[in-house]
Amino acid sequence: MQLGATTLHAFTTLLFFQLAPPAVALVRPQITVDAQKPIEHPLVNIALDKQYVPVLRNNRTVMYKTAYFGTIYVGLPKPQRFTVVFDTGSGHFIVPSKKCQVPACQNHQAYDRNLSASATDIDHDGNEVEYDSDRDEVAISYGTGEVVGEFSRETVCMQNHEGAEVSEVMARYSDCVQVRVIQATQMSEEPFQQFDFDGVLGLGLEALALEPEFSFYGQLTRMNSNLSPLFGVFIAKSDSTASEISFGGHDPRRVSSELAWAPVAHPEHGHWQLAVHSIRVGNQTIELCEQGGCTAVADTGTSLLGVPKAQVQTMHWLLAREVEDQDVIKRGHVDCRENPGPDIIFDLGDGLELTLGPEEYSRPAGLRVITNATGEEQLVCRAALLPVEEIPSLGSKVWILGEPVLRKYYTAYDWKNKRVGFAPAVQPPAPEPGTEAHKVVGAPPPEVPAPTIVYI
Repeated sequence: MQLGATTLHAFTTLLFFQLAPPAVALVRPQITVDAQKPIEHPLVNIALDKQYVPVLRNNRTVMYKTAYFGTIYVGLPKPQRFTVVFDTGSGHFIVPSKKCQVPACQNHQAYDRNLSASATDIDHDGNEVEYDSDRDEVAISYGTGEVVGEFSRETVCMQNHEGAEVSEVMARYSDCVQVRVIQATQMSEEPFQQFDFDGVLGLGLEALALEPEFSFYGQLTRMNSNLSPLFGVFIAKSDSTASEISFGGHDPRRVSSELAWAPVAHPEHGHWQLAVHSIRVGNQTIELCEQGGCTAVADTGTSLLGVPKAQVQTMHWLLAREVEDQDVIKRGHVDCRENPGPDIIFDLGDGLELTLGPEEYSRPAGLRVITNATGEEQLVCRAALLPVEEIPSLGSKVWILGEPVLRKYYTAYDWKNKRVGFAPAVQPPAPEPGTEAHKVVGAPPPEVPAPTIVYI
């Protein structure tokens, strides 16, 4: 039956509006198995592929949606391989079901319950049911789309342990967990049909999940006592260099200093939400946050800096700047990420400040403004901002620390102590051609697009 009252709304959309070309990809760990003794519990790193999807207006590409996704394995003893978005803004693990016949599912790898000896079919309360019985379903909204699915309890691993039994992998490997999976029987065309990834693995706190057993990382920490209850995210600045998500700790190679920590403000809401003491643009303090109440969500599923909708116009005015270099104006082409502009500074308290410069927040292409009456021209650089609607549980002063922040700062998510750590990210050298640990799909041309022309 349909659980009409159990519709969940994930905070982030699965449309990642990307204007600059960063990348995410991770190194796969090498695990050696000794049949006589348990293996060690290493840091588990997962490689993420990247996909660009162009956004067209009047047959002209104005920006790109991007997605980052890595490989996981579902079921034993013959694991089924899926690619998933690792999303700190949602709380469930979702893969397409073989029962799903809509186009958005048919474009992706589908979960075949009959191939898994480790699955148990359940209702939403966790009670065992027959596979072909009348099943409970849940509808989960992702802002730009929706998934409807039924439930099973499954073994999910971050590495391929083909041929192993559940008892073996749970005793010997730190990358496996038993978790409730949502098998999607319906998936909306937007955004799932556009992208190559199969599903979503939510890494939000347990309050975002229907029940604790739906929480992938909650289950992972409960069932793997040797695994540190922490994961880290590194995003490279270039598509040619691999980025990484690390489970069981953070990657010390990717930070230039010790992590500075900020506590989660309201863990009962389920988001990695931090209190913001103040926000400055250059020397100007944002009035919205002066009376308190501003928060910021660290979100791996958002590619832009998210700004409360009521504040977007003010931020655009503060961050817009005219290009004054006459040579650049004559060429008519500018990379606004290289044009000077004010910094955005988030004060998270206890001396922790996050600073974004024009390299992080600018749209690459400029805006050419032509005055009809005089023929005067101006070349203007603008910010790329994502308006954030008011969310009932989070309020109207929520900012999203999306990819512009995550690209400059390595972030670590401490599940046990409910805090987020930040440190300036260290970019590794580019790999030799042919040795990349990731792939990039639909990468845009390296040239910055010509400015958009506006007549006033």
